[in-house]
Amino acid sequence: MSARPHSYRGQGFSLRGEKNRFVLPPAFRKVVRESSDDARILCLAKHERWDCLTGFGLSRMDELEIQLDREEERALRMDREFDRDTRSAQLYGFLEIPFDESGRFIMPDHLIDLARIEGELFFQGGGAFFTLWNPARLFEMGDDWTAAKAACESLRGDAAKPKRGRK
Repeated sequence: MSARPHSYRGQGFSLRGEKNRFVLPPAFRKVVRESSDDARILCLAKHERWDCLTGFGLSRMDELEIQLDREEERALRMDREFDRDTRSAQLYGFLEIPFDESGRFIMPDHLIDLARIEGELFFQGGGAFFTLWNPARLFEMGDDWTAAKAACESLRGDAAKPKRGRK
């Protein structure tokens, strides 16, 4: 994969469409493709702490062993237990999901259940990854998430407006 780090930033919103598909917003789609050597593969997993999913491109696999080493070293310094096998299974337990040229992808049922996703999906950039939220779960988050909540509400309102030219 590419040596240049990829950064996910900004926000996006998608309504569940026909055939249970969501749409990866253009800015996120571009970075996922770039970070996956131009493959249309979205990696998704349940976030370890928050009630949402994480998304990223295939290049993130190059960083996972480094992350494991760093977490293990930190645990040793702090005299805490660290189960490398369990943590490795968590980090590498993501799904590789294809998306089409328009960014449409089918969310697997078990991920929908894990993140309690309904008919809407909010995307929040997070640097090396991005998060995918059911807006109702996002709105339960604390004040640290005020800006994300405001963006979600605005994008949600835009998605509810009728599109020009459609009948």
